[in-house]
Amino acid sequence: MIVGIGVDVVDLARFERALSRTPGLLERLFAEGERALPLRSLAGRFAAKEALMKALGETDGIRWVEMAIETDADGNPDFALAGRVAEIAAQRGIGRIHVSMSHDGGIATAFVVAESA
Repeated sequence: MIVGIGVDVVDLARFERALSRTPGLLERLFAEGERALPLRSLAGRFAAKEALMKALGETDGIRWVEMAIETDADGNPDFALAGRVAEIAAQRGIGRIHVSMSHDGGIATAFVVAESA
């Protein structure tokens, strides 16, 4: 059963300016394994994290680095949750999170579906 859905869009040029202007933003938003990725991939991951928070329906105490996008055995994106994000998912009975990301034409987008166990 679907517990929550979320979608987000990120303007690549605006995102690049934000990363350039704000020291430490890269470290605050992304887990260590994500930080070396190209801008378009970072923007897609940021959109996915925003979409996940919308799907969870709660953001109190969440840290961005607690939501890392990893690649599964088939090469598909998958969330690795930790800390408060993992607690919220467990409290809501979420057993699976589906994520899709894309980038084209100067934007990155992501769609998340949270499914009960």
